[in-house]
Amino acid sequence: MKALPSIIALSLAMAFSAHASELPVIEANLTSPPLVPPPLERDHPAKVVVKMETVEKVMEIADGVEYMFWTFGGTVPGQFLRIREGDEVEFHLSNHPSSKMPHNIDLHAVNGPGGGAAASFTAPGHTSIFNFKALHPGLYVYHCATAPVGMHIANGMYGLVLVEPEGGLPPVDREYYVMQGDFYTQGAYGERGFQPFDMDKAIKEQADYVLFNGSVGALNGDKALTADVGETVRLYVGNGGPNLASSFHVIGEIFDKVNIEAGTAVNNNVQTTLIPAGGAVAAEFKVDVPGNYIMVDHSIFRAFNKGALGMITVEGEEDKTIYSGKVAENVYLPEGSAVQSISSPQPERKRAANKEEQMLYGKRVYEANCQACHQGSGEGIPGAFPPLAKSDFLNEDPIRAIDVVIHGLKGPIKVNGQSFDSIMPAMQLPDEEVANVLTYVLNSWENKGGTVSIEQVTERRADGETIIMDGSVH
Repeated sequence: MKALPSIIALSLAMAFSAHASELPVIEANLTSPPLVPPPLERDHPAKVVVKMETVEKVMEIADGVEYMFWTFGGTVPGQFLRIREGDEVEFHLSNHPSSKMPHNIDLHAVNGPGGGAAASFTAPGHTSIFNFKALHPGLYVYHCATAPVGMHIANGMYGLVLVEPEGGLPPVDREYYVMQGDFYTQGAYGERGFQPFDMDKAIKEQADYVLFNGSVGALNGDKALTADVGETVRLYVGNGGPNLASSFHVIGEIFDKVNIEAGTAVNNNVQTTLIPAGGAVAAEFKVDVPGNYIMVDHSIFRAFNKGALGMITVEGEEDKTIYSGKVAENVYLPEGSAVQSISSPQPERKRAANKEEQMLYGKRVYEANCQACHQGSGEGIPGAFPPLAKSDFLNEDPIRAIDVVIHGLKGPIKVNGQSFDSIMPAMQLPDEEVANVLTYVLNSWENKGGTVSIEQVTERRADGETIIMDGSVH
């Protein structure tokens, strides 16, 4: 009697194989993020053979920060799988011999217990094979479901499966794969070195990182998504979790069409779409004007303080009727112009008589204008705003610091070995306040000291607008 279950399982497998043998056999084209396999051109179902590997590997989660990721196919998120409604899938899951843990896969596209989890439980150095039929079109999450499930997902074990409807999807010019996940490390955000997983933070849902495609900056700079003016873009956006829902938004765009929760219902003209943990959306839009469009989780501190930020770079002809950019900047007088006709002179600010007074007044300027980004102790925000404390960038050239404050800064720079690529606007401060605040900063937080005079600031301003780009004067 003990052999009966094995006989039944073998008979079922043979029956499935006999039916599947009537279909053409195709090996799945798996792509790593942010790439998506091309649309399927066939008008019939097939037997699709999928070969996927689980790999445990150390990769950078942020600049100078390493983490042990558990992956499908060596990337976070895992490889993108594209199949068709009615396809019969033969899934091979291999666990690399170097793995320390068993792994499996739960595909939300599967109708069956565990989404394939029990059938795919695989020890290191082994391969498991199971079969399923794609019954429902849609965009589906897959993830590891080996205990502890949350830990496997938190380490990056998730990805997306697109099941095209029988008639295919409407064509677009560009398709991209973006997936959000929240990560929990023993060190704080940006703390350098190897950072182990922190189960206590994960249980409390206190994420150190909230990321698109597995690392800070994965979709920024030369890794940004690209498009041309006039093209239509479809984003396949998933949320691996394990804990946090995503408020997905592209700054400067409106989604023409969103498949709500990646189902068949469609919403139009959507600004921000909610993606639950373990869910996905397909969002489409046409790009009308060139520029950089920023993808964020609009739970906005996650974007600017935890890493949930990516970029779409659009090139092409401008259309000033759609977006003009700034066309003027004028003085704003909320009290009305009559205020300016008062003949009595305005009281002058008390000027600092010495370095100590410069630091006192400069601290007030810092707290009112700089502290929100660079923090009260000058440590900045890793990956977003550079530190002013013990700053090699500042101490190397205080005159350059004057230019940064009065003219702004853009482009990548390195401060204390960390890379930053953000924009600092020109500060509308009187020359005296610029001199005071820089003197305060130079003499705080273990910087090298010194003073900046009003005359130095006035001289730099008189030289005209200077663009600080990539840390150099242009």
